[in-house]
Amino acid sequence: MSPVAEPGYAMDVESQSSDGKTKNALAAMAPIPRDEWVRGDPGPFGLLCFGMTTCMLMFITTEWTTKGFLPTVFCYAMFYGGLGQFVAGVLELIKGNTFGGTAFASYGAFWMGWFLLEYLTWTNKALYAGVQSGKSLWCGLWAVLTFGFFIVTCRKNGCLMTIFSTLVITFALLSGGVWDPRCEQAAGYFGFFCGSSAIYAAFVFLYKIELGISLPGVRPVSFL
Repeated sequence: MSPVAEPGYAMDVESQSSDGKTKNALAAMAPIPRDEWVRGDPGPFGLLCFGMTTCMLMFITTEWTTKGFLPTVFCYAMFYGGLGQFVAGVLELIKGNTFGGTAFASYGAFWMGWFLLEYLTWTNKALYAGVQSGKSLWCGLWAVLTFGFFIVTCRKNGCLMTIFSTLVITFALLSGGVWDPRCEQAAGYFGFFCGSSAIYAAFVFLYKIELGISLPGVRPVSFL
């Protein structure tokens, strides 16, 4: 153990010597306190941004409501699911959480991009003609990206594994849903479960941090 960490060590040395050089040397050896800029955990906030917005969109995909609800989803996709989740990702990266930061920032950017694309399509259908093959490949690409994140969650916890595994299925079904409405509706159910799982995980981590309560899914796993 470093003598600097010993209680009263500096006081004993100073009492034995009044040499200014010795005091300066001891001051240089002392650990410098570091005050982290991000003190809280942005994880629960990022999960809520993702989960709430996903569930809102799935209200339409499952046909629980009509597409007249879409403007409401636009607003939340831009600010809550998009901007809010992106900010959570940046804060996670600052804290040193590479996985959380990469995932939150990626899906935050996804929601902002989705909002802009859907808004432009909604307001000017002639300019943005639907290309089925392109949209199918786009959803498939996000399924592949999400599967890559899922691999990492196999060493995280059950909550994250559930979120990312069901999200892979959701994107895959959305890819097929471009061609078959029944497949798209099935994607809505899986997507709603995925979003609900993210909301549950947000409160699991929040209760763990604030109350010290461990709910199912929070225990670390190591499947790889």
